[in-house]
Amino acid sequence: MKLSKRLQLLHDLMDPGRILADIGSDHALLPVACVRSGQAVKAIAGELNEGPFEAAKKQVASAGLSAKIEVRRGDGLDVIEPGEVDTVTIAGMGGALIAAILDRGIHRLKGVTRLILQPNVGEDILRKWLYEHDFVVEAERIIEEDGKIYEVIAAVPAYFSHIANEEIYEPKLIGTRENEIELSKEELIAMGPFLVEQGGPVFIKKWHWEMDKLKHVLKSLSNSDLPAAKEKAEEIQNRLKRIEEVLLCMQKDKL
Repeated sequence: MKLSKRLQLLHDLMDPGRILADIGSDHALLPVACVRSGQAVKAIAGELNEGPFEAAKKQVASAGLSAKIEVRRGDGLDVIEPGEVDTVTIAGMGGALIAAILDRGIHRLKGVTRLILQPNVGEDILRKWLYEHDFVVEAERIIEEDGKIYEVIAAVPAYFSHIANEEIYEPKLIGTRENEIELSKEELIAMGPFLVEQGGPVFIKKWHWEMDKLKHVLKSLSNSDLPAAKEKAEEIQNRLKRIEEVLLCMQKDKL
């Protein structure tokens, strides 16, 4: 069994020997891979919908891992009890939905020392939730696979981290001395505090895509004479300009 690149990232961001809960596990590919590799000593595969739940049970049984992986049917973190696992993975959903799952089941995160999350969109919403609930982003990765770009965020509770959120999101200078800008906390939450340092072609490509989306919205707004539309258009123009400045600084920094 070979994991996709995005699931492999989640696997690799785990520490060996963990007790894993994979929420929205689908076919339980990640728990099976983690137990086989030793990243997890045992795991829970949680799935709400009947089809994927049955597929997960079949996958675990065919892998001969029913003694180490329990497939449970339930909504979000309802499939675990407080203190039962130390690592939680959630992948393939929007950032807002992942944040809602964490928020609703936050009391079940007792004993969890690592969250590994892969939002399809809304990464800023998820980072904001983590910040507001005393989880510290410890690592970030970005990849492109099958024409889509994915970010993976690993976070730990503040009491378990060697670094404070205030330090992670402290305004940061990027670029060269001749051409540098300072990113605010809000911009670091939007773009990723570690991703802006790593940069790279996939990160640049992602934000060019984001600019294209904003330009599309701007074009739609140009058809309206409403004051609110003009105000929104100005806001988008300023955002486009800022993103362009950030990307230019990052690219010049690599020259």
